[in-house]
Amino acid sequence: MEYRINRRTGDRISVLGFGTSYIANAEEKEAVATIRKAYAGGVNYFDLATAEARTFSYFGKALGDVRKNVLYQIHFGANYLSGTYGWTTDADTIRRSIEWQLKTLNTDYIDYGFIHCIDELSDWQEYQQGGAYDLLLEMKRQGIVRHIGMSSHTPATIQKVLDRVPVEMLMFSVNPGYDYQQGEYARGSVEERAAIYRRCEAEGIGISVMKPFSGGQLLDAALSPFGKALTQYQCMQYALDRPGVLTVLPGMSSVAQAEHLLHFFEASDAEKDYSQIGSFSPAEAVGRCVYCNHCKPCPAGIEIGLVNKYYDLARNGDPMAEEHYRGLARHAQDCIGCGHCNHRCPFHVDQMARMREIAAYFGGC
Repeated sequence: MEYRINRRTGDRISVLGFGTSYIANAEEKEAVATIRKAYAGGVNYFDLATAEARTFSYFGKALGDVRKNVLYQIHFGANYLSGTYGWTTDADTIRRSIEWQLKTLNTDYIDYGFIHCIDELSDWQEYQQGGAYDLLLEMKRQGIVRHIGMSSHTPATIQKVLDRVPVEMLMFSVNPGYDYQQGEYARGSVEERAAIYRRCEAEGIGISVMKPFSGGQLLDAALSPFGKALTQYQCMQYALDRPGVLTVLPGMSSVAQAEHLLHFFEASDAEKDYSQIGSFSPAEAVGRCVYCNHCKPCPAGIEIGLVNKYYDLARNGDPMAEEHYRGLARHAQDCIGCGHCNHRCPFHVDQMARMREIAAYFGGC
C-alpha cells in the first residue's frame, strides 16, 4: 500500500480507499470479509455514503476492533433513518441519522464530517438555511467531528464553497470521461476542473475520488463515451496523477474485487498506462501535459511529468511547488532537445518548448 499525507490534517491516507456504492448488495458475511480484506491490505480510508442502512453494521462488525486505525468520511445530509439512502438538509433529521450511524459503527467520533452533495449554489443555500452546516460546526466544536469535508460534482460550486468554508477534504468525481466532458457528471470545462485540482494541491486540501470508473462506463467499450475501454488500474492511476488527489474510492462488494484492486500496487507501469486517452482528448485538452509519464524514459533523466506538474502548480500559487521542483535530480534546463518526449507524447505537447519555458520561469538551480 502507498500513503499520502493530508497537509491540512496530518492524516496518513491510503491511496486506495473503500467506496461503499456496492457493498450493500453483498450478504453480510461476504461484506464483512471484503472490508476486512481491504483493511488487511493496508486500506485505511473508508467512505460511508452508501445505498442502504445495513452497510453501517457491516463496518461496525468488520472494523470495530481497529477503529483507531481507520478514517471514516461520514456525510451530513445522507439520511438513513428510513433504511435506505435519502438526501436532506434538515438539521434535526441529520442529527438523528448521524447518531444512529455512530451507534451502528460502534464509534463516538467522525474523522471527516462532510457537507454532503452540494452540486448547485441553491443546494448550499438550502444546506445553510436548514441548519445542516451549523450542526456540522457544532459537532466539530464538541470534538465529535475532527475535520470538515465536502462532496460535489460541480467545479463552480466547489470554488464558491471553498471561498467560504475551511474544507480539509473534498470528495470530487474524477475520471478521464468527466475531465473531457463525457458522462452524466462531466461538469465544468477542462480548465475549470483542472483549476480545482491545482487549488486543492496549492491549499493542502485533499481530494478523495468518487466515480473513478464513471459508474463502470469507462470499463466497457460498448458503454464508454469514447468507444474504447479503460481498465480499473488505468482509471485509478489517472486519478492519482491529478494534483491534490490523496485517495481513490472504488466500490467493492466481494473479497475477489478487493484482491483485484489491491493488486494495483503490484501491477506494471504498462498496466497502469492510460496514455490512450490522448486519442480521444477534446481540442481544448490537446497540448496540455496530463503528467501521464508516457514520455518516459527521458535520455537526460528528467522526470518530465513532475517538472510539468510543479510548474503548473507554481504558476497557480502553490508555495511548495518550487521547492519540490528544485529538489528534483534533473531540471528543465537539463533538456538536451532530443525530441524523444515530443515523439511519444499522446497529447501532442511540445515538451522541448515547455522545458525552455519552465527553465526560464524557475531560473538556474
